[in-house]
Amino acid sequence: MKTPGVRLMLVDDHALVRAGLRMLVESRPDFTVVAEADGGAAALEAAFRERPDLILLDLDLGSDSGIDLIQGLIAAAPGVRVLMLTGMKDPTLHRRAFTLGAVGLVEKDKAAEVLLKAIERVHAGEVWIDRSMMAEVIVEFSRPRKADVADEEATKIRLLSARERDVIALLAEGLNNKNIAARLFVSETTVRHHLSSIFTKLGVKDRLELVVYAYRHKIAAPPTIA
Repeated sequence: MKTPGVRLMLVDDHALVRAGLRMLVESRPDFTVVAEADGGAAALEAAFRERPDLILLDLDLGSDSGIDLIQGLIAAAPGVRVLMLTGMKDPTLHRRAFTLGAVGLVEKDKAAEVLLKAIERVHAGEVWIDRSMMAEVIVEFSRPRKADVADEEATKIRLLSARERDVIALLAEGLNNKNIAARLFVSETTVRHHLSSIFTKLGVKDRLELVVYAYRHKIAAPPTIA
């Protein structure tokens, strides 16, 4: 059975950049650009009209901020995955984007193949952070915490079942729900139930926060940064 294609929307305030991105993206036969916008209301309108699978969003839109568009784009196209494209090396800004609902980030100086791979992985349900940026993002998410808060977190972690710890470990390896299910010999529905329970117990909102939480509290080992 043929894998369904990925319907993408491009948001960048430079027409030439969008044209280049379109050519790159559509070099993959399973990737199709269904909409373009230069930011603001045009982006929200296009997202609502086309309901793309994935939005490639530049964080710097000139007079607009891509950060301010994230939640609106997600509301306009429920289920959409937002992948950020940026030249700004600001981990605080990156963290805010993830907190608002973005699920991936690619720096503009990376090779074209990196962006195509990121689109593929994000569409598959994974979170994409380039290995060179992972350390900065983890540090930003891991600001010093008070001792009483640390004790509270230890109590939360003790509530995790052995199977929930297995799910966290596999998620931290970069596996999506389908692959986690295959490794644990359970259904994807069961994996989703485990994740929902884990989110509730640990007080995290999404997969990215869970992965960083797992690294910070040594539930899983972070990847080696080259």
